[in-house]
Amino acid sequence: MGLKAQLIRSETNLGDTGVGTVVKTHHYETTLRWTGNSGSGTSSYKSYSRNHEHAAPGKSGPIPGSSDPHFRGDATRYNPEELLVASLSSCHMLWYLHLCAEAGIIVTAYEDCASGEMRENPDGSGEFTSVTLRPHATVTPESDSNKAHHLHHEAAKLCFIARSVRFPVLHEPAITLSSDVHPTRIE
Repeated sequence: MGLKAQLIRSETNLGDTGVGTVVKTHHYETTLRWTGNSGSGTSSYKSYSRNHEHAAPGKSGPIPGSSDPHFRGDATRYNPEELLVASLSSCHMLWYLHLCAEAGIIVTAYEDCASGEMRENPDGSGEFTSVTLRPHATVTPESDSNKAHHLHHEAAKLCFIARSVRFPVLHEPAITLSSDVHPTRIE
């Protein structure tokens, strides 16, 4: 099993949205299992590991999790902050590929080097202040690179995860024509 949540399809009629459409509600389920009991549980702050596993029904295997090493976590496992950044990156990519397919833009490769910034407050709490996505799409020479670039802006408006967070999700896209050696950044 893995972190990707199981989609339980259900359609709930939330009424007419004003454009004659029915709003659908999707439900997602994951499980988390703490694997960090070193024998004495949480008898002290240093007595336990932050290791855990995320899983969901029907997935190929669990995703190993921990906290950020700054908070006594295991650096070889994914922490919640990395998974949030990855979720935003993945959602953007999936919308972008969808929009490109509909627009006749043929994407042959896609990578993103996303990063997030989190502020830690004096009381130990914290919050993300921004995430920056740096998607680099390679498109066929016949594809309209300006349109390919513009579709990143459209994907940003549609991404379910980005629409659900309360911090800015910034985008620095680059488009490469498959015959180009270097990416063409279009502002």
